[in-house]
Amino acid sequence: MLLYFSDHLSAEENKLIFGKCNNSNGHGHNYEVQATVKAPVDPLTGMAMNLSELKTHLCSLLQDCHQVCNREKLYFVTGLFCSTTENVAVYIWSQLSDVLGKKNALFEVVVHETDKNSVTYRGEVMLE
Repeated sequence: MLLYFSDHLSAEENKLIFGKCNNSNGHGHNYEVQATVKAPVDPLTGMAMNLSELKTHLCSLLQDCHQVCNREKLYFVTGLFCSTTENVAVYIWSQLSDVLGKKNALFEVVVHETDKNSVTYRGEVMLE
């Protein structure tokens, strides 16, 4: 559950920009997340990365994210970041790339908000 709002905008501006996602009761999505790793194939295992390991890391991260982003996730609670799908993708990237390290370089994170709306993030800009 999330609430799209920016502390830098007035209530009217938030409503105008974010529409139904700026609902004081929150707005939920069942996100689908994909992560792609770019790494050399290990000649011994024939894998760039054990996909079970990637799935474990991703599931752990997503379980941690399954809450009201604006009220419970420090990344969004600070008011610096609006919990848009774009910023959710950046957050997942930052957390997952830390866990994977350089050996299994994270290539991209795709967050599907709906069947028709998705965001692809490849680490272009890291918000601090």
